Amino acid sequence: MKATQLQAALAALVIAGSGVLVTNTADAAAPTTLQELVPQPVRVQPRPDITFTLTPAARIQLATQDARKPAELLARILRPSTGYALPITDSVSGEGVVLTGGADPKTGPEGYQLDVTPKQVVIRANSSAGHFNGIATLRQLLPPRAEAKTRQPGPWTVPGASILDHPRYHHRGAMLDVSRHFFTPDQVKRYINQIAAFKINYFHLHLSDDQGWRLEIKSWPELTRIGGSTEVGGRTGKLFYTQDQYKDIVAYAASRGITVIPEFDMPGHTNAAQASYAELNCDDKKRPLYTGTEVGFSSLCINKDVTYKFVEDVVREVSAITPGPYFHIGGDEALSTPDADYVTFMNRVLPIVKKYGKTTVGWHEFIKTTKDTAVVPQFWGTTTTDANVAAAAQRGNKVLMSPANRIYLDMKYDKNTKLGLDWAGLVEVRDAYSWNPGAYLNGVTEANVRGVEAPLWTETIRTSADIEYMAFPRLPVAAELGWSPAAVHNWDRFAPRLGAQGPRWKVQGVNFYASTQVPWKK
Repeated sequence: MKATQLQAALAALVIAGSGVLVTNTADAAAPTTLQELVPQPVRVQPRPDITFTLTPAARIQLATQDARKPAELLARILRPSTGYALPITDSVSGEGVVLTGGADPKTGPEGYQLDVTPKQVVIRANSSAGHFNGIATLRQLLPPRAEAKTRQPGPWTVPGASILDHPRYHHRGAMLDVSRHFFTPDQVKRYINQIAAFKINYFHLHLSDDQGWRLEIKSWPELTRIGGSTEVGGRTGKLFYTQDQYKDIVAYAASRGITVIPEFDMPGHTNAAQASYAELNCDDKKRPLYTGTEVGFSSLCINKDVTYKFVEDVVREVSAITPGPYFHIGGDEALSTPDADYVTFMNRVLPIVKKYGKTTVGWHEFIKTTKDTAVVPQFWGTTTTDANVAAAAQRGNKVLMSPANRIYLDMKYDKNTKLGLDWAGLVEVRDAYSWNPGAYLNGVTEANVRGVEAPLWTETIRTSADIEYMAFPRLPVAAELGWSPAAVHNWDRFAPRLGAQGPRWKVQGVNFYASTQVPWKK
């Protein structure tokens, strides 16, 4: 058997009964991009007799208006590197990329079909989300230099294939803490671009903490004037977003298929607010601004009505400029709030969030205070047992999985990592991959899991390069766990696919951690 035939045969291996492609790049003489996709698609059928090459005559052709924003994203990515005009048209004819409806029902609301022919790449999807996900796959099928910001030499060839794909979980998230260290709108957008490439569809912004309040609240202006003036380490300035800047970030994320979830942590992690307004404290005295990294010392005053006026004003203003359905209330590490007061607080706050049309998400501690099955507990613990979360799952709550010792992107890779923390342990790339979100927490089954989110806390993170070093390659690990069927999760097969992303990141200027556990493609 010739090498190309062997490669095609290996690429077509299927787990019995699962319909899932298994790629064994270790045995293939010359892996193609079909064998280098992250996340792994549900089914890939290679067509080794076919290739498609993008030419200057190519157009991005729409047969459905659901695909307009995805088409615009694809054009923005490919025009600089190819130098091609790539006009977006509402007619389907001739060569190019065709975005159309009518995908197989198996793909569901977020999946897609991608078929490569000699003249066209056809992406079928039943929604805008499906088209965004199909385009993310097409990007990886093109040469890495397609991601460049300047004109590059071709050819722009895509290997022949038919792909049918859909996600394991609906929620595939990334979180960025902009409170410990502040990041400008452009830095946030840079990270949004990077996570969008891996089919991440939720971006959680941690907008308040002890060290900083980061979003303008017009009815409480001192929150940003005072609370938004500093960060960990003591840097001072205008370290917050205006509401217009926030709306721009939300729209930017939406143009990449991503929904923003704002978080305002409470009743703890509130020192920046308490430093801004004396009335939020039980003794009516402002707290000093805080630039350290300890947790658990702050709390809103639970028994004052002004506290709930404050919370309602924040929820009202932020909900009005957040089109997504979720509002994250934090709720973690409220060590200075007695249990009875914590329950009192949540009993007042949860109805406020509902009043403004949002669904509550919170760190898992809050779930002990409610039996509302619509709210979303986000598990961040380091053990595999939590009775309150298990009980909520059995009632019908969907759990968002973010165990700190597996998928917190701010944990050090090893003891020599200069950035990050290690309170939850050292988390190398294989550690981040080697867990099953649907069978990790006792009493929480596959059916009880909403999805996976990879948080990045920023006590030690100051620059975009720092974000990238801690997020890559572990963010794509989280994307794979959230998207790909559990049956394909195999480190020996995943590691080469992850390693194949290296050249693409180099073209993009991503400052990734070149783990020795990963066979990086040259």
